[in-house]
Amino acid sequence: MEQGLSFRLTGTSLLGALVVAYLARVVYQWYRLSHIPGPFWAAFSKYWMVRESLNGRQPITIKKATDQYGSLVRIGPNELVTDDPEVLRKMMAVRSPYTRGPWYDAMRLDPTRDNLFSQRDEVAHTKLRAKMAAGYSGKENESMETTIEENIANLVSLVETKYLSEGQQYRPMDFAQKTQYFTLDVISHLAFGKPFGYLEQDTDPYDYIKITNSFIPVMLVLADVPLLANMLQSRLLRGLLPKSSDKLGFGAFIGVAKKMVAERFAPDAKSQPDMLGSFIRHGLTQEEAAGESLLQVVAGSDTSASTIRLVILYLLGNPPAYRLLQTEIDRGIAAGKISSPIKDAEARRMPYLQAVIKEGLRIKPPASGAFFKTVPPGGDVIHGKFIPAGTHIGSSPFGIHHDKKVFGADAEMFRPERWLEADEEGLAKMTSTVDMVFHYGKYQCLGKNVALMEFNKIFVELLRRFDFCQVRPDQPAHISNAGIWIIEDIWVRVTRRQPAEAAL
Repeated sequence: MEQGLSFRLTGTSLLGALVVAYLARVVYQWYRLSHIPGPFWAAFSKYWMVRESLNGRQPITIKKATDQYGSLVRIGPNELVTDDPEVLRKMMAVRSPYTRGPWYDAMRLDPTRDNLFSQRDEVAHTKLRAKMAAGYSGKENESMETTIEENIANLVSLVETKYLSEGQQYRPMDFAQKTQYFTLDVISHLAFGKPFGYLEQDTDPYDYIKITNSFIPVMLVLADVPLLANMLQSRLLRGLLPKSSDKLGFGAFIGVAKKMVAERFAPDAKSQPDMLGSFIRHGLTQEEAAGESLLQVVAGSDTSASTIRLVILYLLGNPPAYRLLQTEIDRGIAAGKISSPIKDAEARRMPYLQAVIKEGLRIKPPASGAFFKTVPPGGDVIHGKFIPAGTHIGSSPFGIHHDKKVFGADAEMFRPERWLEADEEGLAKMTSTVDMVFHYGKYQCLGKNVALMEFNKIFVELLRRFDFCQVRPDQPAHISNAGIWIIEDIWVRVTRRQPAEAAL
């Protein structure tokens, strides 16, 4: 009996000690960043962050927090965010001592290895990035422009064959879906030398879009709580994740990527002038090439598709802007300044087109996660406040790109004209700020050139041929956020344009 009583007392004492230790840790975590303002309960747990992620509104809520509490805000026990581009440039500079935080652990597409995006080892990241830069830049992929043109032609052909509404014939088209087909075909064509064939088949044979749209919100929650990501990627639980043997979804894509890459590493395979060929020539192993090609597809298709969708969506909601862009296109064609298909260099000389693209990138930044970086040893001072080493600092993309001091009082509004009205100093500031959608320095997106080339071409090629009209103006789209924008159900009526003689 005495032994039982002693055991219970020992157990109670141990439990009490654990509770005291936990409370002491909570108090310590709260205290070390207590001088940074933010939502009260966010300082004690990650519930605030996870709740906003699950509700598909995290970047919007983070902006509200920076509006309320200032440019540096606490949103978690060890997490801060800032809407100051200068602070972010300092953190991401090539020689910055800041490193990627545990947030990136959830970005491993293969739980057994890192990719360029998830890699937190700075030395390994720099080496891998150097091997891949030439392939993304187009220096070793001279067919990049014609590859994008081929896939735009496939999109145009699909529209003309199946989705033109003429007279009494009504053929509504889900622009959101077709845009995803287009970007998946472009990036797979660039990555592997041939497209997956989404536009040709006009279907999602692997249910990739459906399953990925369900999985990406989970990935953001895992990023917010890295402990969960590491548990799921452990040997014990990684079987629950997508794998190359799957017949559908993301796992099927892993299998396709590995198969295509294996073919290029065969003893009799010839070097090809595409991205994968460049990666191989610069020393990527077969496993690295498979992982990076897969990352290209995932990162390059969703972000580009979201910007294309949003630009068309906002143009349809802003008829004057829609007409101004079509007029610029018509006049450029009449003056012989626009080829068929338009060349990237020609598009960059079209002021209103460039204004529309920049405004589309700004109004809803395509990659809108927090991207937490870790404060280096010794800590840092930001806005006069000491930030301890090991603190994770992320960005407020909406706070940055909707800053009224930079973009004007109507920064919440899609208005391309702001880019044409600004003076030289204001334009330079807006441009450098919008460039942050592609990040900066050692973390700048290698796919920036590909994305901009897509944007420079697709709007001209679509709007020179077709007119688009919303089928459901009261419900133009379904939009949520999971670090990227998940945009579905943009139903449009597409008609063939007649020569715009008045504009010529």
